[in-house]
Amino acid sequence: MSVDKAFREMIRNEIEVQLKPLRAVISRIEAGTADLESLRSVAERLAPVAAAMAPLFGAQVAKPGKRGPGRPAKVAAPAPVVTGGKRRGRKPSAGGASECAIIGCGSPSRTKGYCAAHYQKLRMLTKTNRRPDSWVDYAKPNSVEDLKLPRGRAAAKALAQAKEGSST
Repeated sequence: MSVDKAFREMIRNEIEVQLKPLRAVISRIEAGTADLESLRSVAERLAPVAAAMAPLFGAQVAKPGKRGPGRPAKVAAPAPVVTGGKRRGRKPSAGGASECAIIGCGSPSRTKGYCAAHYQKLRMLTKTNRRPDSWVDYAKPNSVEDLKLPRGRAAAKALAQAKEGSST
């Protein structure tokens, strides 16, 4: 039994030696939490002063309630500021958004009097030199007749004819 007792004592001493640094760290952490609480309270009391002084030193202080990284909360977009120079996009209308220029479309106009789908069609027709004369920019709502474009082999022939017409 004396060997068994000596073996247990040796293991107990080894465990005590290994646990001693861990116990020291735990005691420092417990002492540090009290310090952390006092530091947190001081920081909370000084936050308004720091926010007031930050612009003087060029520092940016996080606003209270400011979101962290990720998708932002939905907020109403501010009104656009009108500046001088060339305007792009839709022409402002007196009654807000009007309908698309294409007869029977009914979608709200977005750019140059056309809805998003018909504006893309307008761009494609302009790019391929097939834009009809009736498809003008900023046309009145429901004033332009829609154009049915050929598809497949017929479309390829129409593009080739348009290319031949523009090159000659």
